[in-house]
Amino acid sequence: MAPVMFAALVGFLLLGYPVAFALAANGLVFALVGIELGLFQPNFLQALPERVFGTMNNETLLAIPFFTFMGLVLERSGMAEDLLDTIGQLFGTIRGGLAYAVIFVGALLAATTGVVAASVISMGLISLPIMLRYGYDRRLASGVILASGTLAQIIPPSLVLIVMADQLGRSVGDMYQGAFLPGILLTLMYAVWVFIYSMFNPAVAPGLPKEDVGFREPDGSRGVVQLGILTLFSALVSYHVMSQTNVTGMADFMILAMSVTVMVAFLCALLNCWFGAKYWYVTLIATGVFGFGWYYLRETEHPVLAVVSEAIAFGSVYALFVSLVERFTGKRLISNIAEQTTFVMVPPLALIFLVLGTIFIGVATPTEGGAMGAAGALLLAGVKRYLTGEKRRFNFGIIKQATESTAKLSAFVLMILVGARVFGLTFYGVNGHIWVEHLLTSLPGGQAGFLIVVNLTVFILGFFLDFFELAFIIVPLMGPAAEKLGIDLIWFGVILSVNMQTSFLTPPFGFALFYLRSVAPAQSYIDKVTSKRMEPVKTTEIYWGAVPFVVIQCIMVAMVVFLPQMVMHYKGSAVQLDQKAIDKQFDSIQIPGMGTGGGLPGLDLNAPPSFK
Repeated sequence: MAPVMFAALVGFLLLGYPVAFALAANGLVFALVGIELGLFQPNFLQALPERVFGTMNNETLLAIPFFTFMGLVLERSGMAEDLLDTIGQLFGTIRGGLAYAVIFVGALLAATTGVVAASVISMGLISLPIMLRYGYDRRLASGVILASGTLAQIIPPSLVLIVMADQLGRSVGDMYQGAFLPGILLTLMYAVWVFIYSMFNPAVAPGLPKEDVGFREPDGSRGVVQLGILTLFSALVSYHVMSQTNVTGMADFMILAMSVTVMVAFLCALLNCWFGAKYWYVTLIATGVFGFGWYYLRETEHPVLAVVSEAIAFGSVYALFVSLVERFTGKRLISNIAEQTTFVMVPPLALIFLVLGTIFIGVATPTEGGAMGAAGALLLAGVKRYLTGEKRRFNFGIIKQATESTAKLSAFVLMILVGARVFGLTFYGVNGHIWVEHLLTSLPGGQAGFLIVVNLTVFILGFFLDFFELAFIIVPLMGPAAEKLGIDLIWFGVILSVNMQTSFLTPPFGFALFYLRSVAPAQSYIDKVTSKRMEPVKTTEIYWGAVPFVVIQCIMVAMVVFLPQMVMHYKGSAVQLDQKAIDKQFDSIQIPGMGTGGGLPGLDLNAPPSFK
C-alpha cells in the first residue's frame, strides 16, 4: 500500500492540487482504505491531534516568522539599495564590477534576510535596470541576480536549514555551522564564473564609465588605497584578538573574526568622521578611555567582553593615529569611499553577528537569535530613517506589510507541515517507512550508491516541486535510511540543501525564476537616467541565464559529498568541558556536618553492599 500512496501523492501534486491539502487528503483517504482492507490500525488516527498539536508547539519552527520578519523589514527599509550602490561604486571601472557587487550583496542579504523571495525581488528591482543601463548581457545579469538571491537558502540564517534540521531531528545551530562554509564557497564560485566569462567575453560585463564613479577625494582620486589600509589594519587586529581566544569551530572563528574586523573599521571611520583632524584631542580622550577600559577587562572571565574591549581599544588607537597624520600632514588615511563603505556595511554585518554570532558561540538558541534579529532589524530601520530623514525608510506601512507577509509565509509552512504529519501518520501505519528504508539501504554501493541515487532523485524532483514540498515529503523518508547507513545527518542535510537550492532555478517551477520574471521589464521602456529606449527581458533569457549557475551548484553538491570536512567541522565547535575546573568546583562543595568535597563520613565505597 505504501508505493500506491506515494504514487497517488505524486499524481495529485502534478495535477496542481495545493500541497497541504494533497498531503492531508491522501493520508485520510488511504487510512480509510487501509482500515477496510485490514492493513491499517484505526488506533493510529487517535494520535493525529497530538501530532498536529506537537507541530504547532514546536519552538524551533518559531524561528521562521522571526527571520522572515527581519528580512522583510530590512529589504523594505532600503538596505539592499544602499549596499548595491556603494559596493558597485567600490568596484568602479573593473570589468564585471556590478555583477561582483550583486553577488557580494546577495551573500550579505542572505545572511541577514534568510528569505529567497526578498533577496531575488529586491535585487531584481534595484540592480537589473542598472546592469541593463550599462550594457550587461541580459542572460548574465538575470543569472547573477537569480543565483545570488538563492544564496539565502544555504547561508545561515536560512529558513530552509531550520526546516531541514527539524525534519532530520538535529540541532539548528549545528546545521547552521555545517552550511556556513559551503555557502561562502558557493558565493566565491559564482564570482569566479563571472570573472572567467567576462575575461573571454568582455562586452557582456563592462565596467562603469569613469564619469559615473562617485565618492572621490578632493584631488580626484578614488581613495581605494585608504580603504585597503583600513581593511588590512582591521584584519590584523582581528587576527591578533582572535588568536587569544579558544574558539575552535571554523564557522565560529569566521563570524567572530569578521565581527571584530568590522568593529575596528567602524570605530576608526566613526571617530574620524565625527572629530577628524580638527578635534583630534577628543579622539585622544576616547583612546585613553577605551584603553583604560580594555586594561581592566582583558582578564575578565567573559571572552566575548574581552574581545570587544580589545578591538575597541585598537580601533581608537588607529583613529587617533589617523587624526594626527591628517592634522600635521594634511593627508587623509580614511577616504570618502572608506567611510561610506564602512557605514553602509556595518548595520547588516552587526545584525549578522547579533544573530549568527550569538547562536554559534552558544549564547542564544536559533529561536532567540531570530527574535533578536527581528528586534535589531526594527532598530536599524529606525536609525536609518533618523539619519537620512527619509520616511520611506521606516514607517507603519512597512511594518504592516512585513507582518502580513510573515503571517502568510508562516501559515503556508505550517499548513504544509500539518498535511505532511497526516500523510506521514498513515504512511508509517502501513510500514511505508520500512519499505523506503529497505529500498534505499539495499542499493548497490553502500553510502556512495545511496548518496548518488538520493541526489539524482532530489535534483529531478526539484524541477516540479519546491523546497518545502521536498523537505516535508522526501527528507523524512530518506533521513532514517541515511542514519542506518552511518551517514552524519548534518552532512546529509547540507548536501540536500545545496541540491534543493537548484529547485529555485530549474524550470518549469523554479520560484526564483518567477520572482525575477515578476519584476523584470516585460515590455520596452525609457530609462530614467539615459532617456534611451531599453528592450524588455525575455523569459527565455532568464531561463538560460540560470543554467550556468545550476551547473555550479551541482559541482558544489559533488564537492560537499567528496569533501565532507567542509561540513563536519561543526563537531570541532562542541562545548569543551574543563575537567580540572569541574573537579575544583566539586571539591569546594560544602555539606553541613560533612566537610568539603561532598564525601560522606565513614562511607567506604569499596566495601561490599549492605541491605540492612
